[in-house]
Amino acid sequence: QVQLVESGGGLVQPGESLRLSCAASTRTFRINRMGWFRQAPGKEREFVAHISWSDDSTYYSDSVKGRFTISRDNAKNTLYLQMNSLKLEDTAIYTCTARVGPHDYWGQGTQVTVSS
Repeated sequence: QVQLVESGGGLVQPGESLRLSCAASTRTFRINRMGWFRQAPGKEREFVAHISWSDDSTYYSDSVKGRFTISRDNAKNTLYLQMNSLKLEDTAIYTCTARVGPHDYWGQGTQVTVSS
């Protein structure tokens, strides 16, 4: 069983920054890939970014590319999402996910609200 706990969400104004964290309970050598998804009110969940544990390769959705940066800290078993130049449309619940072997695990999510 893998537990993922997100933190770092909050209320910010357009143009500001936030950093989300996701702490994983499993040993990170078991992880293949970790990433972030988000779901805005009334919309379907969408992919944001992911990072490969084997080679640190990253992939971003077009909507966040150039503004968000995904990274990891093996020593802390933690995944990060640095979000800069936030826009109103970035408002959503952000959820961390981890692929361990053939299984996908999900956190509970953290709310990010961008409002003027």
